[in-house]
Amino acid sequence: MNIQIIGTKKCKDTQKAERFFKERAIKYHFKDLTESQLSPGELKNISQVIPLEDLIDKESKQYKKRGLQFMVFNIETELLEDPLLLKTPIVRNGKKVTIGYQPEVWARWLKEES
Repeated sequence: MNIQIIGTKKCKDTQKAERFFKERAIKYHFKDLTESQLSPGELKNISQVIPLEDLIDKESKQYKKRGLQFMVFNIETELLEDPLLLKTPIVRNGKKVTIGYQPEVWARWLKEES
């Protein structure tokens, strides 16, 4: 199992995702969006599972602060330039991806692995 959690340390759902895997002694790699952004390849792989439209957090402070609700913009470009626009956590397990806190899906991944 190759788990990657993408989010920010302040995000409550990201913290819960980390706790979910820690409690089950599953190793994971954490990518903090305040320190580094997604590469174009990472975004492409994620968007093959989850549409770009679903990845942008229209409720986030960052989205509102930048006034994006009033603009026409390229979602992919904005997500690559400003990773704080992403809904978090994004949890990856190989080619499988979830967005948000989804313990039922992660539990299913664990069953499939065992």
